[in-house]
Amino acid sequence: MAHDRKFRFGVQCLRAASAKEFAEQARRAEDLGFSSILFPDHFVDHPLAPMPAMAAAAAVTTTLRVGTCVLGNDYKHPVVLATEAATVDVLSDGRLELGLGAGWMTVDYERAGLPLDPPGVRIARLAEAITVVKGLMADDPFTFHGKHYDIDELDGEPKPVQKPHPPLIVGGGRPKILGLAAREAQIIGINARLTAGTGEHESSTKSLNPASTDEKVQWVREAAGDRFDELELQSLVGFVMETDDVASTAEMMAGAFDTTPEEALDTPVVLVGTIDEMVERLQRRRARWALSYHVVPIEQMETFAPVVARLAGT
Repeated sequence: MAHDRKFRFGVQCLRAASAKEFAEQARRAEDLGFSSILFPDHFVDHPLAPMPAMAAAAAVTTTLRVGTCVLGNDYKHPVVLATEAATVDVLSDGRLELGLGAGWMTVDYERAGLPLDPPGVRIARLAEAITVVKGLMADDPFTFHGKHYDIDELDGEPKPVQKPHPPLIVGGGRPKILGLAAREAQIIGINARLTAGTGEHESSTKSLNPASTDEKVQWVREAAGDRFDELELQSLVGFVMETDDVASTAEMMAGAFDTTPEEALDTPVVLVGTIDEMVERLQRRRARWALSYHVVPIEQMETFAPVVARLAGT
């Protein structure tokens, strides 16, 4: 069945000062019409651990979906992950979106003393982990013997509410990881190229412009084949600014994204302008790239709320 590609929106949450503040943020996101609250998985400058944060968010909301954006596969064995993820899906009454990634942030590995294998090895290990997670969430005992994982007649428990498994989010900015996402996930994150190991590297920023996004979506189309129409494409919108002075902001962004000011305004990770202009830009992005699921930092939730009110579900 083809995905309807109606707009939906999420917030990404890194931290909260207290349980009270956290609960208020989650409830506010739900009240404003956001579809999800998502948690990254890093060891530096990201204080909230994703699994307990998802469980806490689900406990204080009723419709808000909870997810990861995304879990580092090297940080947790897929058997443990499958058990914890299925538990969150059960306890949230089927509201989990499970984001999985190969791991990329160099400082995570360095500070934790973890070996950082080449990207191809990490992606191959992620592919096996996805097979294991899906297998353990299925109804029958699961056996798998791969290069990285060996599972022998293990019947994963609990079984998730969502069948055959919660929707998987896999994202990236290069052909190999986006190809894996296109074949295995339900939600595809169109991200920067992070081979440098830091999201602030110049090459990562330039890989976010519209021309690069054209290329990435084409990679997904080619790898997905007939499956493309079933996929939901997602973008993290890291910078949202309501302003009447679009021109000066566009000039400032053009150099960073290595593109023209006009094209800089259509870069998926930024949204600048009046509310009407933001709405129009998101509609153009959906028409051009099939991007319909946009996630903003929770700190920009209130600024973005009028856009959600206008577009969610349309």
